[in-house]
Amino acid sequence: MPLLWIVGVPLLAAAVLPVVAAHGGRRASALAALAVTLSALAVVVGLAPGVLQGGAVQASWPWAPDVGLSVSLRLDGLSLLLAGLIAGMGALIVLYAAYYLGPHDPPGKFYATLMLFMAAMLGVVLADNLLLLAVFWELTSLASFLLVGYWSHDPQARAGARQALAVTGGGGLALLGGMVLLGWIAGTYEISEMVGRRAEIQADPLFTPALLLILLGAFTKSAQVPFHFWLPDAMAAPTPVSAYLHSATMVKAGIFLLMRLHPVLAGNGVFETLVGGVGLLTVAWGAWVAIFKHDLKGLLAYSTVSHLGLIMFLVGVGSPLAAVAAVLHVLNHATFKAPLFMVAGIVDHETGSRDLRRLGGLFALMPWTGTLAVLAAASMAGVPLTNGFVSKEMFLAEALGTGGWLVPLVATLAGACSVAYALRLVHDAFFHGPLGDVPNPHPHEPPLGMRLPPTLLVALALAAGLAPGVVFGPLVHAAATVMVGQPLPAYTLTPWHGFNLPLLLSALALAGGVWLYARLQRGRRLHGIVIEDRLGPWQGRRVFERAVDGLMGVAGRLTAALDNGSLQRMVAWLVGTAVVAAGAVLLGQGIGAGARTPWPANPLAWAVWLLLLATCVALVRAHHQRLLAVVLVGVVGLVTSLTFVAFSAPDLALTQLSVELVSTVLLLMGLALLPPYTPRESSPQRRLRDGALALVAGAGLGWITWVLLTRDHASIAWYFLQQSLPKGGGANVVNVILVDFRGYDTLGEITVLGIAAVGVLALMEGLRVARPPVDAEGRRWTFAGPPLLLRVAAAVVLPAALVVAVYIFLRGHNAPGGGFIAGLITAVALVLQAMARGLHSTEALLRAHGGRRFVRWLGAGLGVAGLTGVGAFVWGRPFLTSAHGHVHLPLLGDVPLATAALFDLGVYGTVVGATLLTISALGNASRAGAAPVGTAQEGRAS
Repeated sequence: MPLLWIVGVPLLAAAVLPVVAAHGGRRASALAALAVTLSALAVVVGLAPGVLQGGAVQASWPWAPDVGLSVSLRLDGLSLLLAGLIAGMGALIVLYAAYYLGPHDPPGKFYATLMLFMAAMLGVVLADNLLLLAVFWELTSLASFLLVGYWSHDPQARAGARQALAVTGGGGLALLGGMVLLGWIAGTYEISEMVGRRAEIQADPLFTPALLLILLGAFTKSAQVPFHFWLPDAMAAPTPVSAYLHSATMVKAGIFLLMRLHPVLAGNGVFETLVGGVGLLTVAWGAWVAIFKHDLKGLLAYSTVSHLGLIMFLVGVGSPLAAVAAVLHVLNHATFKAPLFMVAGIVDHETGSRDLRRLGGLFALMPWTGTLAVLAAASMAGVPLTNGFVSKEMFLAEALGTGGWLVPLVATLAGACSVAYALRLVHDAFFHGPLGDVPNPHPHEPPLGMRLPPTLLVALALAAGLAPGVVFGPLVHAAATVMVGQPLPAYTLTPWHGFNLPLLLSALALAGGVWLYARLQRGRRLHGIVIEDRLGPWQGRRVFERAVDGLMGVAGRLTAALDNGSLQRMVAWLVGTAVVAAGAVLLGQGIGAGARTPWPANPLAWAVWLLLLATCVALVRAHHQRLLAVVLVGVVGLVTSLTFVAFSAPDLALTQLSVELVSTVLLLMGLALLPPYTPRESSPQRRLRDGALALVAGAGLGWITWVLLTRDHASIAWYFLQQSLPKGGGANVVNVILVDFRGYDTLGEITVLGIAAVGVLALMEGLRVARPPVDAEGRRWTFAGPPLLLRVAAAVVLPAALVVAVYIFLRGHNAPGGGFIAGLITAVALVLQAMARGLHSTEALLRAHGGRRFVRWLGAGLGVAGLTGVGAFVWGRPFLTSAHGHVHLPLLGDVPLATAALFDLGVYGTVVGATLLTISALGNASRAGAAPVGTAQEGRAS
């Protein structure tokens, strides 16, 4: 349970914080988010002593065991390091953001999304199941997309968010493929079970494809060349997001993944070559480009790319001491890069600019902030007595250990570039002459809440530089041991290893960096260099944009060739393709009717078939009359309901009938806003084509149905009939299937229903139908008012329908009924009320009672259904497993109870919410404005 708490509390907070912000304000939401992060951190710290001694905390709950998916969580040395970093840094970011966000930045949206991201990252580092890790991995991409695009009014933020999602999401799909292959090879998706089976796994011919796919996912997430370009463009996000996601947490996910899978993937040469090579290239490229970035956050973004490459290189080297250096630099990088991002946010907050060409002289105006920047930048450059120096020394030592001169040379040059861009950051922003032309020429120190988080991190960085073994030693040792999968050799973390070759390379890097910056800055030449112009068309972002434009162009040409805007043509293509595909498989196989004796058709069946035939013919003839066509389609649905009755399926009949009533009436209400006739656009040749396709497709489906019904076959229905009561606790097999056996399907269906309802609201929001009081033939557009009989009947029907809905809901687990049917019955009553009152007055009434809040009905219904499924985890059962039993109550006696009723309640809420939302949207659109008579015939809406 402690591990589930670490992930579950931030996830729950993501749903609750918008409500807290709406009712409690900015301070309440910030305090709630801070309490959540501190509670997660407290649990991690409480479990740390046992983990640091070499132990591990594990917990597992089945989710979808048939496919190998389980909620398996594991806290060992490596996950302890990252979980502590995520929770601890999250607390500081929440405190910083409380003072950073402006009065017009919605706090509920920010903190909820931040908690969603935090939960996803904690899930990634704690997951012991590959498929679960993939779920959380994609959730981090989604949450990152929302956070980067938080300022949705900014085009750069929207573009950066889309680009980040495209790159990391695409890499996530590749990662999922690699994980599926790796699990298939290993015979398990549990990571802890794979460790120790390296030889067996790597001997499989599918291992190399799996490795390449996993590396692609890791490289995209951790911004390795050539996928690095998304990270600098994501700097349009608020600075707290940059400090949290893009320096300390999300960009470390790819590195963490390779560390976690190192005992399984490493040791074959391919892993070392690709990871080490890509990492070394990224170190050098990111460091070089960072020097020339004029935007403060842009410089920090490319420096982050470089340091991520440094860690990736060490992971690729894979030796025990390289693992120690990689783990140490994960911590060091967070402690100096996050405060630098915070300093950048302070500078932007106080001056209104991040352009290094316009900044300068800030140290005299903001000495505390300037001191923090100097110390953090010194650590980033690897200056002695800082924690960055310790891990840089170890990096250079591992570079020397690879053999040859190229790797140490590249590492030293990258170190020199890091010194140069660190010098530029400090010199140009805080010293280089007076402050330039900025929006706010009178900056001052920010509030203590903005200074405290970077101060604590810088103090930690200095302490780790002076005594790394004391500050980070136990945690680094535990994490590195898990990474290499074996005991580590003797080593010491100390800021001084004596005079040796790594120290010489470090001194050369320091001196070279100072010389390089001085040369580039002479005469302010550096300010005139635009690196984007120098790189030309080979920038990653431009290559990405060309690729996207090319794909969109190909898609546009294909669309133009196939789609001329005619819905008829597209349906004809779909139906024709289906007919050809099915015919190619089935024809010529000698398939005919079976020997099963069909039931005799009674006169009622013949009458129903004739009614169906007549209705279909009438529908073909009258399909241009919109209202009549909808009524005829409803008759077809009624015949379908009678068919279900004939097959002894009352639940399906009730559902079909209720759906037909609701959908038919809603369609009629919507079509009342449009002209009564559709234009006649089909030529005789097109009608002949459509008729031939319809006859062939209908005859084919009829033939397939006849073949199946006249043959004996094994049915899975008997399993459900036998297991419904003992396993689902209900005698109504259909309802038990919907809420238990096939609960996933139902959850997906109500999710689609909710999306459709929100889509209706989005499409019709602000829509006004311009129509005259009469059409071209002088007929009134709408009734003068609802008939009196309808109004009286609606007033009586609503309370009666609600009582019936409650009865149908409560009996649904053991008799025909359930939440879906109860929701539809309520929806019918509500639609009747809308018809009786009129759309306009109904919309006004709903708006007075918070009509737009019916979106929350949808959210509440989906939330209840989802939480019911999650609740099964508490008892160690798979998702959506229903618990049932009998409780003896006074007066009532023995009462059967099942948790599936809660799931059904979520279904009921979603159906009712979708109906109310649709009625509200239709009523809003019915508020018509004046329009000329011709507008009615053309059917245009404004």
